[in-house]
Formats: sequence, C-alpha cells, structure tokens
Amino acid sequence: MKIIKILFLLAFVLPVVTIAQTKATVTIQNNSPFDRKETVTAIKWTTLLSSYPQIDTSNFVVINNKTKKQIPYQLEHQGNAAVQNLLVQIDIKAKSSLSLSVQKGKPETFAAKTYARYVPERLDDFAWENDKIAFRAYGKALEKTEGDAYGFDVWVKRTDKLVLNERYKRNDYHLDHGDGLDYYHVGHTLGAGNMAPYLKDTIRYSGNYQQWKVLDNGPLRSAFQLIFDTWNAGGIKIKAVKTISLDAGSQLNQIKTVYTFDDQNPIPVVVGIIRREKPGVISLNEQQGIMGYWEPAFDKDGTTGVGSILTTPVSTMWVNKEQLLAKTTIKSNEPIVYYSGASWDKAAKITNAKQWFEYLNHFNDELNNPLIVIVK
Repeated sequence: MKIIKILFLLAFVLPVVTIAQTKATVTIQNNSPFDRKETVTAIKWTTLLSSYPQIDTSNFVVINNKTKKQIPYQLEHQGNAAVQNLLVQIDIKAKSSLSLSVQKGKPETFAAKTYARYVPERLDDFAWENDKIAFRAYGKALEKTEGDAYGFDVWVKRTDKLVLNERYKRNDYHLDHGDGLDYYHVGHTLGAGNMAPYLKDTIRYSGNYQQWKVLDNGPLRSAFQLIFDTWNAGGIKIKAVKTISLDAGSQLNQIKTVYTFDDQNPIPVVVGIIRREKPGVISLNEQQGIMGYWEPAFDKDGTTGVGSILTTPVSTMWVNKEQLLAKTTIKSNEPIVYYSGASWDKAAKITNAKQWFEYLNHFNDELNNPLIVIVK
C-alpha cells in the first residue's frame, strides 16, 4: 500500500521537477512612474541556474510571454571564464511588469548593437560604440605628438549600424559620409566626461592609457578596461584603472574608476566637459550630480550634447574658460562610478538642449529606480 502511495505522489511530482529543469520564468517589475525603453537588464546567472540547472548556453532562447517572440540577449562574463549575468534588452511600461521565459530552443540571430576594440593602426586608439553614439580614448603612441589629447572623444552617429571599423578603414572620419563623423575637439581637457585628480586647485592629468583589456563585446553590452601607469599628481603618485561599459540604446557610458595611491585620506577628483568659445547651453545640478552641456552649433556638422551624472556626492560644480567641472572625492582602491556620454542633433532623436537635459534627468531617475528581477 505504501508503494502505491509513493508511485501516486511521484506521478504528480516528477512533471513539476521536469518543468523546473527545462524552463525558468523571469518577472521584471518597473515600479517607477515612467516607461523604460531599450533598457538592458541583468539577470544573475547563478539565480537563473538555481531555477534552470539544465540550461545549455548554446541552445536556449528568451521569450516574451505576452508576444511569444524571442528577445535579444547576451551572456555577460565581465572578464571571467564563467558567465556572470544574462543580459536582456526590453521595453517596459511604468508601474507594470514583464514576464519572460528562458527555455531550450534555437536563438534567432540578432544584430550586434555594441562593439569595442583596440585600434593599433591609429596610434593606439581604443574605440567603442553602440547603436546611438561612439567614443574613443587615446593611447600611449599618441603621447607627445601634435594631436595628443587627454579626454574622451565623441564620434557622432545617425545610424543604428556599427561604423567604427568602416570609418577607420576609410581613414576619412572627419567628413560625414552619411552616417556621422568625428568633429569633436578634445585637446588638453577632459573632453566628453573623463575624470582626473584635482589637487592644489589644479587638474592633474595622467598620461594616455598604457594597457587595455576587453571584458565583454556585445551584442548588448561592450565593456573594457583602460590601465594607466603611475604619474605624479601634485606630489601624490597615482595609478588608475578605468572600466567602461556601454549598453545598446544608451547615450551614456558607465565608467568605474579605481585610483591607487599611498595616502589614506580621500582626494578630490573632477569630471570635466570641454567648453567651446561660442555660447552654448549649460545645466549644472549639484544636488543631483547632473552636469549637462548643449554645445553651440558647429557650422554644417550640427550640435553635440554632452553630459555626466555622478553617483557620489558633488561638493561643487563650476565653469571656467575651458571646461565644465564637477568635483567629488575618492579613496584609494575604492571604485567610483559615474556616467558620461553624448548625443547629436542630426541623429534626429535629441535635437535641442531641453530634450538633452530631460534625457539626463530621466537617466538619473532610472538609476535611482532600478528594475526588480524575480526568477522562478
């Protein structure tokens, strides 16, 4: 009789176990009062494995349970051999939730929306892009040359296609061939939102990056590290590692900087945006840590918006003849995270200062109201 009861129970239990092993349900909640569009969301891989231990990383799909369609995803490694997160790109309305299924299946081919690479053929540039905008940082081969620059450069785009390789191959990226160009001038400034120590009321620029490492490379997020040799920053020897990531659909990079120095006390640092000679539109919000700049129009090439959002308390923001600056502090070996990026009016998405500052404010609201991910 006991054996019959056990078999009877197994008849109900085994199907449940089988389902749990071949599928996971992910619920993403947006409790904020605003819609989220083209948002890349991370689902912890260990959490997913606990619900779907049989997942085959080369043979699974992510399904929107409402539309029954596949959505783009990426396995994020963050420079590790093991998968760290499952990234998905979603749209989700305010005060609503979205249900996804992770299950066995043949994934569709989705176009890559982010890309990053070292560019040895152009004096050690490191360049990166997504479907909205592109950037580059300058390497050691450019140091002490006429074209040397300290800050981040912007390559404007008006296409959702990836263009870096084509532009470098053409070697004519200062002219718009229909998809955008490089007309952003950096010079001896922080450019489009780089960070540097600020000691004795002076910006202490490092040399250009010396080493690089790609951590992830699309299709939804590209991330890499730039490593800087030790330099003398106003009497303090400092070295730096900057981890930069750019998501599909975003105008802004996430930048995580780690400074290493002997002093146990925190030191002041600044995030800067180069200022043009002609009048532009400036927005400084110390309380929220948002710094925005809508540049003056540059002849026929259009107008670039540049902005930074600091996640640590800002002591002051100010504007000098060369730059917009936001000051905060950092401790040795403790990462500081902020966001910085750009837009272009000819991309026809953000076409004036008001829209650009609204974008920065909305981005900050999203940072302060993260989506909630539940895996079952």
